[in-house]
Amino acid sequence: MGDSPSENNVVDRQNKIKELKMRERSKKILGPLRDLEEYVPTDWWKHIFNSLYLKTDGDVVNDQNITKKEVDLFIKILDLKTEDSILDLCCGHGRHSLELARRGFKNVEGLDISHYLIRKARAQAEKEGLKVRFREGDARKLPYPPDTFNVVMILGNSFGYFESIKEDLQVLKEVKRVLTPWGKILIDVADGRYLKEEYQKRSWEWISKHLFVCRERSLSSDNQRLITREVIVNVKKGVVADQIYAVRLYDKETLKQLLEKAGFTNIVFHGELSPESKRNQDLGMMEKRIIVTAVAKKEWTPIRKKMNGAKMRVAVILGDPSKYDSTKPGGVFDEDDIYTINKLIQALNELREYEFIYIMNHDTLLQDLIKIRSKIDLVFNLCDEGFYNDPRKELHIPALLDVLGIPYTGAGPRCLAYCYDKSLVRGIAKEMDIPVSRAVFLKTDDITIQLPFDFPAIVKPNYGDSSFGITSRNVVYNEEQLLNAISELRSKFNYNGPIVIEEFLTGKDLTLGIIGNPPEDYTVLPITEEDYSVLPEGLPQICGYEAKWLPDTPYWNIKSVLANIPQEVREYIIESSVKLFIRLECRDYARFDWRLDAEGNPRLLEVNPNPGWCWDGHLAKMAAYAGMSYPEMLRAILKAAEKRLGIQKPEIKKVELTISRSSLETSTQ
Repeated sequence: MGDSPSENNVVDRQNKIKELKMRERSKKILGPLRDLEEYVPTDWWKHIFNSLYLKTDGDVVNDQNITKKEVDLFIKILDLKTEDSILDLCCGHGRHSLELARRGFKNVEGLDISHYLIRKARAQAEKEGLKVRFREGDARKLPYPPDTFNVVMILGNSFGYFESIKEDLQVLKEVKRVLTPWGKILIDVADGRYLKEEYQKRSWEWISKHLFVCRERSLSSDNQRLITREVIVNVKKGVVADQIYAVRLYDKETLKQLLEKAGFTNIVFHGELSPESKRNQDLGMMEKRIIVTAVAKKEWTPIRKKMNGAKMRVAVILGDPSKYDSTKPGGVFDEDDIYTINKLIQALNELREYEFIYIMNHDTLLQDLIKIRSKIDLVFNLCDEGFYNDPRKELHIPALLDVLGIPYTGAGPRCLAYCYDKSLVRGIAKEMDIPVSRAVFLKTDDITIQLPFDFPAIVKPNYGDSSFGITSRNVVYNEEQLLNAISELRSKFNYNGPIVIEEFLTGKDLTLGIIGNPPEDYTVLPITEEDYSVLPEGLPQICGYEAKWLPDTPYWNIKSVLANIPQEVREYIIESSVKLFIRLECRDYARFDWRLDAEGNPRLLEVNPNPGWCWDGHLAKMAAYAGMSYPEMLRAILKAAEKRLGIQKPEIKKVELTISRSSLETSTQ
């Protein structure tokens, strides 16, 4: 069989009585049967998963080494992160959920229909001090709101128990409902094609010194289910159970069709799974299993939500996933972008003192803001893509918020305008006696170039962010390469603005982050440097477009590490960055990019107000080195804005927001 469909914990007096009654019912001996199918109870799965199940299937489901190997495999297949929200559906006595918790996974939940098994799982979690939530429930109607889990796993052949395929489809639709957009399902289920040909019609297996089980099997009349009869015998007490169950057999093709019908995409099969049983006897349905994953490609589910006035009410503005974005490969939001949004929402959901709604539709942005401005306390402006995903219009969002009188996090329009112009920032830095690299400003209509410094040089668009237009070919070593780089920037990236040509600095590539508002209240995050040791010899050492957007290039493997620089250099970079933060009117958080020249002297490259907020971005990496988790980093930015704006916790009152698919997206608590 498998791990079963539902819930958990230890056997108290009342549960023992139920168990005894159930055993009494199962002691009914059926005798010889011509047709097993006639005797299959429609709800056999409600009664069969008890203490006897843990004995008859114990060679697999109670073997810790088997469970560890399976969890190793599932973590690898799903690329699980310890912060992922995971549902172990049909978890049985929680063997996989508990193993994940032992490995540091923080958001694991198990659900099963068996009261006995759920109580066992809860007892084990309590015994080991593991934070896993176990619930009783039916897989066809999950007790969770939409968009709750990043991953749902149905393991140990716990799929196909219901009498009709329609009910199996309902399970998958429920899984899709509770998955976040681009969340994943993993199913570990018996290989139906193999079992139809190779199942054992009869077997006899000792499961302990005093207990053995006789099994009889046959295919259903439609050839779609494997029916099993188990007669469990105690050598001293006689027959203790005579039970019949049936499991639907799925092969790869039928499983794929069912997943597609439920609305899943990106369906991938990951080989086969066969446990190494110490009893080495009848493995039954567990003998050979299929592993498949699929993706829930969907939008965030619109819901009607009452916001609690006791919490800070925050609207989060993001880029519009439905719109073209010139900075992204292909111009569209891909799986990684949606995953990044999901990670953000998951992290913000950990900030219990806040309630969030999400605004992503730029077509209705103005109307949405007008509708909610009296019902929120703050906007968390994370729209670094710009209005309509146009980076030249990043300042339009805070300008609109200013016009509407809505307080918000991060830089205002003037700061964003300043820092979007690389040459302007260079000029302001030089005015402040903060060193920058030597450079030439090339206007759109300039036809001649004279460099006041030697090669190598680097070609950059004067306007832009996210390393737009900066590839390894932008580092040039002669005039021909220089002209080619300019031509490629104009043609391939369709950039028609002015260009900055800088001397290429060969020292350490450094980044510093600040959260808060100097000079009174701020935190300087640890300075990091880019580790270019993974790059093949000859490739320019830059963290450009390839490093941020192209996983098939060597640049994708660059890592940020703590900077190893002299203390006087560190102090100078911090002092200069704080001065620039104040002069350029940054607010709440900012990032400063520096590079050392060949002699180890620091030179300012760029100032990034409202820098990338994603879970694996430079700011989050620096925060992690400061001992700050991703949710804690986001909280620090919000708190910095609240303090700057003088926002206090609101009076207790309830406000109802109606959130439609065409306008707002909302998180689930």
